Amino acid sequence: MQPAITSPVHTPWYRQLYVQVLIAIALGILLGWLNPDVAKSMKWLGDAFVALIKMMIAPVIFCTIVHGIASMGDLKKVGRVGLKALIYFEVASTFALLVGVVVGEVVQPGRGFGADPATLDPKAVAGYAAAAEKDSFVAHIMALIPKSFFDAFAGGDLLQVLLVSILTGVVVLQLGERTQQINHAIETMGQIFFRIIGLVVKLAPIGAFGAMAFTVGQYGLASLGNLLGLVLTFYITSLFFVLVVLGGIAWWAGFSILRFIAYIKDELLIVLGTSSSESVLPQMMKKMEGLGASKSVVGLVIPTGYSFNLDGTNIYMTLATLFLAQAVGADLSFGQYATIILVAMLTSKGASGVTGAGFITLAATLAAIPNNPVPVAAMTLVLGIDKFMSECRALTNLVGNGVATVVVSAWEGELDRDQLNAALAHPVKSAERVEAKPIEDAL
Repeated sequence: MQPAITSPVHTPWYRQLYVQVLIAIALGILLGWLNPDVAKSMKWLGDAFVALIKMMIAPVIFCTIVHGIASMGDLKKVGRVGLKALIYFEVASTFALLVGVVVGEVVQPGRGFGADPATLDPKAVAGYAAAAEKDSFVAHIMALIPKSFFDAFAGGDLLQVLLVSILTGVVVLQLGERTQQINHAIETMGQIFFRIIGLVVKLAPIGAFGAMAFTVGQYGLASLGNLLGLVLTFYITSLFFVLVVLGGIAWWAGFSILRFIAYIKDELLIVLGTSSSESVLPQMMKKMEGLGASKSVVGLVIPTGYSFNLDGTNIYMTLATLFLAQAVGADLSFGQYATIILVAMLTSKGASGVTGAGFITLAATLAAIPNNPVPVAAMTLVLGIDKFMSECRALTNLVGNGVATVVVSAWEGELDRDQLNAALAHPVKSAERVEAKPIEDAL
């Protein structure tokens, strides 16, 4: 039985991370509005923060997955949890893709845009198009395999890190008496990496300030013009998906999506400022354990979800594809719609939530449509607002992965219901209580 939630030690408001991030975001917006030139020079602060986080993501995922698999005790449980997670990911991803299609057809945000494909400059998206040309089923399979064991960590490719981590975890689990010793060593390594990230996260307000200042200074809200409709449509669609689709799943699993969102508010604010869901991976793992999910399930589902459960990216790809088709006056057939959904389901895998990943997958999706009436060059129409879209993608991905972890834990029978109910009865206080613990406790 989980003890009753007690009031955490009072922390002055100015020392609370979410307050610092909110203030930083507000200051970034203000600087971008008052002095765009100076604001644009702040971009490196956001880039540096995300780079510091990404530097540690590969080793953290490796230690977490290996420790999680080795702690499960038998391969049957590993396979069972992994299969349940993948089933959930695919169902949720399909819903997200369909929601994007339905909203795109009903709202038609690109109708009347009147863009002439002949006047579009393909040079602006040449890099994304080149990446898309290499994207195919075979390319995806080959991309899973690193050149060497350590190349996966050097390159930071999450799918390659997942492959290496799963193989290592399975082997460690089969080492008999040595499993416990090796697992202890992996756990200790993980604690070191978690401590490093714990130090880096304290810089989140600086990163959020730099990223938001650059965004407003570079693009400016007034410059969005007709594209503002697409931005609003995407945000409203994502909110609908979170509250209705994920909210329905949460209700079925026995918890409130609104209380869950309040529980992870700090992580959401950091993602809002940095446009990267990777920046809060360790904190999310700790928070999910605080809700009563077992360590082994959290250690497998959360890292895997960062590559396979990208609800926000899926919504964006179908909605943006339909927007571009409508903007250039192209009519898509039923077969092309089906291809978009199937291709998007493949290309979204491995988009880790970092700014720009969703844009590359959009290019890959457009390039794969048969007899495509929408040129990849049409992406120039949404290039200027991708930063705004990236924030929403990352936020939706984060909530989706959190809900997935609780659901899979409940499905596996390893969710402490008393702890879940106690934590969400007072979500803000519960979150502060969890945050007061060392971050490496999530391992």
